[in-house]
Amino acid sequence: MTPAVLTEPERPTRTRLLLFASGDFAFNLYWQSVMLFLLFYYTDAIRLPVETAALTYLIASIWDGIVNLIAGMVVDAGGARRGHSRWLVLGAAPLGLSFAVMYLPPPDIWWAAGAVLAGHILFRTAYAFVNVPYLAMSARISQDSGDRALVAGMRVLFGTAALFVVTQGLMRIGGGFAAGDVANVYFAAAIAFGIVGTILLVMVGITVRELPVADRARPPSLVACVASLAGNRAFLTLSAAMMAMVAASTVLNKSVLYYYKYLLNDEASGRDALGMMGLAGVVAVPIWILARRRLGNRGTWFLATTAGVAILATFAIARPGDTMTTHPFMMGLQMAMTGLNIIFWAMLPNTIEYGERTTGLRVEGTVFGVAALLQRVAIGAATGLLGVALGSVGYVANVPQGPATLEGIRWSIILLPIGFFALSGVLMWFNPLTRNAHAAIVAELTQRRESHAD
Repeated sequence: MTPAVLTEPERPTRTRLLLFASGDFAFNLYWQSVMLFLLFYYTDAIRLPVETAALTYLIASIWDGIVNLIAGMVVDAGGARRGHSRWLVLGAAPLGLSFAVMYLPPPDIWWAAGAVLAGHILFRTAYAFVNVPYLAMSARISQDSGDRALVAGMRVLFGTAALFVVTQGLMRIGGGFAAGDVANVYFAAAIAFGIVGTILLVMVGITVRELPVADRARPPSLVACVASLAGNRAFLTLSAAMMAMVAASTVLNKSVLYYYKYLLNDEASGRDALGMMGLAGVVAVPIWILARRRLGNRGTWFLATTAGVAILATFAIARPGDTMTTHPFMMGLQMAMTGLNIIFWAMLPNTIEYGERTTGLRVEGTVFGVAALLQRVAIGAATGLLGVALGSVGYVANVPQGPATLEGIRWSIILLPIGFFALSGVLMWFNPLTRNAHAAIVAELTQRRESHAD
């Protein structure tokens, strides 16, 4: 089988890269809401038991991983030349609608768990079939590793802007359209976010161009795609490191609201902290892009994981007891996580060419679909682990917590992320995409293409 390769190794303009990256604002209106507020919405707005809420989140996350794999296979089977942007145009409205449905307050508490699980699964399905094609497009925007790193950085900026809107605007926007029960406020905000996200994704799908790809004689089979990924050491090691990183960031992000509400007795400052973390992420983007130019992808990853461990260790020793001394730690952790996110999304498209050179098969949708599967599994497992940890120390929503429970919440934000950050750094050590390795791979594939044309 002749491998499908990019037929135009042209460099896109910065405007084109910026336009593509802007799609992450829409996706993060949804994703940050799910990551930061959905579990809290379950426990403190519609009053599900924390173990039930965590289990619901875990089941939906596992399903999310499965449906992302399916979406990746469907994208790869859709024909190389047809492009991926059509998925954004067709799927944007159903995605926005499903997001609102996920926050629709259940009318009766006894079947609330089943209702919210169904809405959550509906949203995850719609999200996968729009987000996976968008991610796969990042391998067709440019073949240049520097361009891909720049796109990853800009995507983080747009994602951080969405994070700020979600953390600072969710209650204000929802409160402007709904009054009374806090669950209705969440629902109103979800409708507003869905409208904005739909409009932006349709615009990106209509306007962004993809580099053409040589079509295949027939779509690759599931077995061929799996075999290609199994032989792709760059993808396997990057994905493993990503899962550890995602587990660390999931525990940290989901602990913030609980930490501020129950240990610092200041729930409103918890939302402020999330917003400040978002701003810290914006500041961190150019710093990490510069670090990547000097250290390469792997070196920057090692620096970011080391920073995360050091900040958490200092946090454990300092034991900050008020919002003003806690904020800087949260902002520093967000800066470290921002660096890891930039490097992951910069490196993941590069594993496509690594796999193509190694196995002779270029798979795009499957790479991003499986990566999303593994990411969701890590998120779900970490969320479940946090739920178990909170339940084991006696956490009960909306009541004062005992000293042992407070100490348990405190250590959940320290020990688990430290272990996952350290594991992530160790796993990245085995990744073969050392500095300048990707450029050599692209040159080799270009030479193969030219030889085949002759």
